[in-house]
Amino acid sequence: MMTESAESEATGKAGLKVGAAAPEFELHGDDGKLHRLSEFRGRTVVLYFYPRDNTPGCTQESCNFRDHSAAYAEKGAVVIGISPDSVASHQKFKEKFALNFLLLADPGAQVAARYGAWGEKNMYGKKSMGLIRSTFVIGGDGRLTAVYRQVKVAGHVQKVLGGLAG
Repeated sequence: MMTESAESEATGKAGLKVGAAAPEFELHGDDGKLHRLSEFRGRTVVLYFYPRDNTPGCTQESCNFRDHSAAYAEKGAVVIGISPDSVASHQKFKEKFALNFLLLADPGAQVAARYGAWGEKNMYGKKSMGLIRSTFVIGGDGRLTAVYRQVKVAGHVQKVLGGLAG
């Protein structure tokens, strides 16, 4: 079982690891526009997958990214959140918590699956398929510079920030 502490060596079900090319995607954002990963080429992207808008852990993680957005910007990084929720859900979530970064809708979780952020979860002994909280740092060249799997919310945003160059 992989934990967040193994981020630099992590490989997931999709086989993604540090140094690999980040899978391209095209998803609708909370701004109503269609976004591709390639539009951020040349910038560091912190791509975090979270299970659901307006749930305690996901709200805390998103608000932590919001609260540290200036520090991420100082390091030249753009933060993007992805979940299976709809664009409308993202719009409400973003407004409710004054989130200051892009949220992308992945309703079929196809992008999450390509990143290895969709799979079997075990909660209180019950196994189910779902989104696995994960964060990927993508360098300006489109390659993964860090991979964080099975993320625990507490301290995660600071840990990712501390690992960024700049």
